[in-house]
Amino acid sequence: MDLAKLQQQKQFAIRQKITMMVNRYVVTTLDPAGTEGEQVAFVEQKRMAFREEVTFYSDETKREQLLRFKARKVIDLGSGYDVMTPDGTSIGLFRKNFGASLLRSTWHVEQPGAPAITGQERSMVVALLRRIWDVIPFTDIVPFAWPYHFDFGSPAGPVMSVEKKFGIRDRYVLTVHADALDRRLAIAMAVALDALQSR
Repeated sequence: MDLAKLQQQKQFAIRQKITMMVNRYVVTTLDPAGTEGEQVAFVEQKRMAFREEVTFYSDETKREQLLRFKARKVIDLGSGYDVMTPDGTSIGLFRKNFGASLLRSTWHVEQPGAPAITGQERSMVVALLRRIWDVIPFTDIVPFAWPYHFDFGSPAGPVMSVEKKFGIRDRYVLTVHADALDRRLAIAMAVALDALQSR
């Protein structure tokens, strides 16, 4: 899908495909009725990489790379992740606010020439339940099943939202509210909410 057409899309579906050593995601367009349409990206995250990097391809053949995000530091404590095209052109960046995330996961997103964006888990109750679940013994083999959602906004108003759906595999719906938001940055942030949630 070319960039101009991608930028016109309002909703996307993101489905996780788990394998032994690699997390994979498929991103498709989503119509108002909730039906998945054209594939936008095929995403791979290598587990236990020296420096966190997630690569987005046009499809499963991986012949055409669309973008990637990469941690700025090996041990990343809020320094952030750069989102860039294959030639290294910056699309934007995002970083986790570790202080605020102790209670409710909070992210900051920056797009060149645009107001700063902040995203946070929608429900404080669900956020607290997730944290309690994480400290209960043996729950690492049974993931937290209740869906959690994120809302992102700027001083200009709502920017995007990411809603997790019920299901055996993780599935998310990304809705873009701000026309000026680069869809590539929005998709990268939405994938990161799953891929980097435990970081």
